Amino acid sequence: MRHNRPKSRVLAFGSAGFAAAALIAGAVVAPAANAQTGQTAGHGQDRAAAQGAALTAARAAKAGIDWQDCPTAWGFAKPVQCGWVTVPIDYTKPNGKKIKLAVDRAVSTGTAAERQGALVYNPGGPGGSGMRFPLRVTTKNPLWVNTSKAYDFVGFDPRGVGHSAPISCIDPQEFVKAPKADPVPDSTADKNAQRKLAREYADGCAKRTGRTMLAQMTTPNTARDLDVIRAALGEKKLNYLGVSYGTYLGAVYGTLFPSHLRRMIVDSVVNPARDNIWYEANLGQDVAFEGRWKDWEDWVAKNDAAFHLGTTRAAVQAKWLELRATAKKNPLGGVVGPAELLGFFQSAPYYDSSWVPVATAFSKYVAGDPQPLIDAASPDLSDTAGNISSENGNAVYTAVECTDAKWPTSWAKWDKDNTALNKKYPFLTWSNAWMNLPCATWPVKQQSPVEVKTGKGLPPVLIVQSQRDAATPYEGAVVLHKSFKGSRLITEKDAGSHGVTGLVNPCINSRVDAYLLTGKLDAADFTCTPHATPVP
Repeated sequence: MRHNRPKSRVLAFGSAGFAAAALIAGAVVAPAANAQTGQTAGHGQDRAAAQGAALTAARAAKAGIDWQDCPTAWGFAKPVQCGWVTVPIDYTKPNGKKIKLAVDRAVSTGTAAERQGALVYNPGGPGGSGMRFPLRVTTKNPLWVNTSKAYDFVGFDPRGVGHSAPISCIDPQEFVKAPKADPVPDSTADKNAQRKLAREYADGCAKRTGRTMLAQMTTPNTARDLDVIRAALGEKKLNYLGVSYGTYLGAVYGTLFPSHLRRMIVDSVVNPARDNIWYEANLGQDVAFEGRWKDWEDWVAKNDAAFHLGTTRAAVQAKWLELRATAKKNPLGGVVGPAELLGFFQSAPYYDSSWVPVATAFSKYVAGDPQPLIDAASPDLSDTAGNISSENGNAVYTAVECTDAKWPTSWAKWDKDNTALNKKYPFLTWSNAWMNLPCATWPVKQQSPVEVKTGKGLPPVLIVQSQRDAATPYEGAVVLHKSFKGSRLITEKDAGSHGVTGLVNPCINSRVDAYLLTGKLDAADFTCTPHATPVP
């Protein structure tokens, strides 16, 4: 499942000490530490991980974070500060091999009396870095002026991401090479070629990352890391904002550490049902993307005076299929084929902010100027740092989703499910299938997802969701709302942009502010009218 993904790719490709530590952690940084372990709380492996997390949090609370100016190469100027938090690779072995997690912050702009704590952020992925979050303070983003007076804004690179022991599955330059194969197969031979590449990619993850690290790339471990960060910050309770996959991370954290939460906002919600993580989630995403793609086509048709791509959805779709067929036969600029086109055009179903630039590039191509589209959809082989980051993000995405849950190993099932879906929902289906197919031959043990539920001490959670979100379909917000008692669901009706808290919609923005500043929620769920539609 893509959650705030970069351009898509198509594969071319001694226990007594633990108990004492738990008591210490509770006394120092958490109220009556009662970390849960979800569905399998009684199992020895989960108990050991919970004890290891408590021990690590106690150590982190004592050590704190040595805040310094950020390394110049990271691109975060003062007043943003950077530091490190140490965690074990395997929480069942807290004294074993460790890694360092990169964190950064912008301290609250208000008075000491106004400060309420730290607000920690995860943008999604899995594989996304949250370290640009403090820039919302330094750039004086108007949506966050009020809350930045009350909170330190804290970002971090999750395990395996960016500066936090980054993992890899394939050479970055090879990862971005183009054109790649058309994701929509024409034959059994095409499918077999993609299956081969998927196996090679999975094997590459084990070889380049190492099986020890790969086996610990899970959402529960990232949730444990998050609790260690909370302790290192000196916070008794966590304030958390998670977007996209970050909502699932928040849901797992709230299940494992319910009494360690103070306030939590989850925005654009992954359906946390155990049987949805992650194979079914991706199938559902294919359906939702098709709907939002049609929304974009309708908008383009409505604005035909600006784009000249047709006055009906069918006309715009015909232009898209014509472009796709042309690029398949002769890749634009020698590098932009159907896969690269999809990587660019899929930003439209993701974000309303992409509607105008995508339509504009498309329009110019049809009018006889292909260069803007070629420039937008082509990889930049000279951007070594960017390509390393893209490959790393994809590696973490794959590692977490493949290790989090068991996936079908039968190619017959994959083929049957995706062939059927593609008949009605062709925009994303096969591309999404190939992206996730490495999970069918994953080289390390796959876990069972946590049962997300309300635990003792869980505070009321604010859930924010657009009704027609493609990346995280609306049902996910409803399921999480039912799972977390006392939560409130704010729906942006008839809208579909992914990441609602980053949009200008006073109905939503005021409720986010009120919750973070006062803890107050509406007496009942609330529906907001949509934010303004983009204007060409």
